[in-house]
Amino acid sequence: MLEFLHLKNVGPAPKMNMDLAARLNLITGDNGLGKSFLLDVAWWALTRTWARETVIPRPGAKAEIAYRYTKKTKPSYEFTSTYEAERVRWTVKQSRPPIPGLILYAQVDGGFSVWDPMRNYWTEDAPDRPNAFLFSPGEVWSGNEHCKGVLEDWLLWQGNNGRRFRMLCQVLEALSPAPKHELLPGEPREITIKDKGPTPTLKMPHGEEVPLTQASAGMRRIIALGYLLTWAWDRHCQAAKLRGEQPTREIVFLIDEIEAHLHPQWQRRIVPALLKVMSVLTSKHDSKVQLIAATHSPLVLASVEPTFDADEDAWFDLDLAANEVVLTRRPYVRHGEVGNWLVSEAFDLKEPRSLAGEQAIAAAQAVLDAAAPSVKAIQEADQGLRRAGLPDIDPFWVQWGYFKQQRTRREKRSNAKGARRQERKA
Repeated sequence: MLEFLHLKNVGPAPKMNMDLAARLNLITGDNGLGKSFLLDVAWWALTRTWARETVIPRPGAKAEIAYRYTKKTKPSYEFTSTYEAERVRWTVKQSRPPIPGLILYAQVDGGFSVWDPMRNYWTEDAPDRPNAFLFSPGEVWSGNEHCKGVLEDWLLWQGNNGRRFRMLCQVLEALSPAPKHELLPGEPREITIKDKGPTPTLKMPHGEEVPLTQASAGMRRIIALGYLLTWAWDRHCQAAKLRGEQPTREIVFLIDEIEAHLHPQWQRRIVPALLKVMSVLTSKHDSKVQLIAATHSPLVLASVEPTFDADEDAWFDLDLAANEVVLTRRPYVRHGEVGNWLVSEAFDLKEPRSLAGEQAIAAAQAVLDAAAPSVKAIQEADQGLRRAGLPDIDPFWVQWGYFKQQRTRREKRSNAKGARRQERKA
């Protein structure tokens, strides 16, 4: 398990420190503040390879990536890497590194990376052995030199109806958005007269069997995740058997924008589902799983409220303060309704409404806070609320309605007093 990442002069901030939890780690923050960057560096620290481009530090300053992860025996392995500009690389210890376990990384664009200690470890002993298995989005589906890909393997596994296909079905069941919308394989079939063979299909809730190639973006992402988790764990176990060893006891799963393409009902299930999937895959071997996920979704944050354990889980938030990116491990506070998460430190919205609604309420609130607002100011604020399309059930109407009612009563009393004074003068 990755225990910490301490970065200096690399990435969007001069310093970034992550002391990670053993089970679940969620990363939030606005676009461009470094969520994907942190996942890339975490992958490199664990595998000594880059899943995408090599991270280049700030010019002219000494850059460091310090990290520590657990291994089979104590103590944990710790190293501080420095950047060698003349060689365009980060230093690594020139000896056999301890094994961190099976490392998986799902990128937001649909790419996937796997580092398997049974097949990728210490490639100096076997130059033809790949440093890691890297799949572009297209290769996930069509395969490459390491893997046949979703479409071909699905057909082979389903045709054999063996262990791999049963495992895949279990994984898809665990990842399904709801019991009534279970992801079930359909019968393979040819789609057009130009097809060279059948295409796998998925049974849809409305009864149709849709080719995987024509499934929605959300379903395709879940299918790809389910397939690659099954493929990576199965291949790892087979390699361990061939080597006469036991499968790894530790798995680190990195996933970027865990909610990407998913409907809200799926977003609030995906983290518990992934933790369940890993348990389904590894139950026979009692392997521990660490999940490190970046998210923009308040539903993802809300979904872990029933199970979040401060001893095993952590939430990291990236913010922009005084034009500098700041990474903070925040205490996880349960907010209940999703709207409350939107106005929390995770997302920093002033109101869980439309931008027009937020601005209209801010203008109306200024009127409420004023000592003696004019009639014109009240009318303009009221018109602004209505133009913003604030629904009748919005709770702000209660406060605003009460204010207008009290204002009307005061005006009536004031007018009555004025009338009486006029009568006395007359």
